[in-house]
Amino acid sequence: MLNYLTKRTARVFVTIWAVATLSFGLIRLLPGGPFTQLRIQLLRQGLPAEQVEERIRNLQNIRPDAPLWQQYLDYMGALVQGNLGVSIRLDEPVVEVVANAAPWTIFVVTVSTILVFAIGISIGALQAYWEGSRFDKFFTGLSMGALSVPFYVLAVILLFIFAYNLGWFPTSGRYDHSIENVWSLAYLVSVLRHAALPIAAYSLGAAGGQALAMRGNSIQVLGEDYVEVARLRGLSDSRIATRYVGRNAILPMYTGFLLLLGFRLGGTIILEQIFTYQGLGLRLFQALNQNDYPLMMGTFLVITVVLVLGVYVADLTYSRIDPRISQGDEGEAY
Repeated sequence: MLNYLTKRTARVFVTIWAVATLSFGLIRLLPGGPFTQLRIQLLRQGLPAEQVEERIRNLQNIRPDAPLWQQYLDYMGALVQGNLGVSIRLDEPVVEVVANAAPWTIFVVTVSTILVFAIGISIGALQAYWEGSRFDKFFTGLSMGALSVPFYVLAVILLFIFAYNLGWFPTSGRYDHSIENVWSLAYLVSVLRHAALPIAAYSLGAAGGQALAMRGNSIQVLGEDYVEVARLRGLSDSRIATRYVGRNAILPMYTGFLLLLGFRLGGTIILEQIFTYQGLGLRLFQALNQNDYPLMMGTFLVITVVLVLGVYVADLTYSRIDPRISQGDEGEAY
């Protein structure tokens, strides 16, 4: 077990190092390099050449006139110390910009992902229980239809109907800036109202896919021998549904839940742009448009680290919640 943990932990650090190295290299392959645009902007402001180079050095934590290998060592050294540089556009440390934006994105992604699985598991389990019924056929068609609609199309529709036409929800922002007390009920309500449409757009379509997955898993479990044995033992339908069917049908979806948390962070680039919701996705989009290389690299690295950690946690915990993984048993998980 210790050897397994060591290998998985080492893989996390190697992956993060590889991503940091890749981002360092790709940014420098962009036309003009990472410093050309910034150097032009500073020179237009009338700064002497010496101050321009010093400014670039402070923003990027590297020496722009140094060899590429030296720039890489400077970048990695600063990264280890938690220094991601300074945002060119905002003139703030990237760490502070990310720390301010990340909680909002994590809130939307976490709540929407929980809703996706809660709705999908509930509907999918009922579909399997009433397999072949009108209920099953209706929600199977509805789930397939919802799954075929991209979340950004749904986001535009929800924004147009419920924000612009009906005026039930705000059209942009994270909260009402006129509310000064962040610990008040009014502030909490404002936060929820601003996040409602992004969460709905990110949840409805994906819930259809999870419902279909849960339905398939439940039908497969219903055909297992241990379910038939449980019925022969005279166990109640409620116990069979929860103790045998539900528990074993949900287990394969556990890993997907943690992985989806990480993957959905990347999708927030489009989602937050539509709703002008100032989270990590919108910050990354703005950094790409304005050649803000430090913010671009820092945000991309944070999103990747979250994804890697999600895979790591899923890898370590799945064998604990499902003993069949460690015991090599294909029967029921006790």
